[in-house]
Amino acid sequence: MRGQPRGGYGIAHIIEDRMAAQIDGDFVLFLIGMRINKPWKIAKWLPALFAMPRMIKELEALPADETGFLGHSGVGLGITVQYWRSFDHLEAYARAENHHHRPAWTAFNKRMKGARGDVGIWHETYLVRDGAYEAIYSGMPPFGLGRVASLVPATGNRAEARARLTG
Repeated sequence: MRGQPRGGYGIAHIIEDRMAAQIDGDFVLFLIGMRINKPWKIAKWLPALFAMPRMIKELEALPADETGFLGHSGVGLGITVQYWRSFDHLEAYARAENHHHRPAWTAFNKRMKGARGDVGIWHETYLVRDGAYEAIYSGMPPFGLGRVASLVPATGNRAEARARLTG
């Protein structure tokens, strides 16, 4: 069973069975977020808050085989979990002048000049090797890696976490 399309937060079908995520090959787990340190400085943080949804919308509209963007899950206000086919794909998008990220990053740096403490931003990038992950879902709609990978029954050699990690 294939996970949901690359994006969308609509009401999803709940899968009552125990399912495991399965994705072929290496992939990248990218966590990105922001922290509003001075809420009264709206002009500093509001553009950054609106930038990520624009980027996600753009990525969802572009062909996945070109961008390498597999999908995302929103965790909370200002935090997004993204899945990419490779670091090269992620970096190419981040540096592309003709996509939303680069201009947003440039504008953010101009707004924050001399005021870095007003809004915090962060990201973490994890290179996940083929088979070096495990993910289980029970009574859940497709979520996280299960939204961008195939969902398979968590039975047999997928019934326990250690077994899912060792294949």
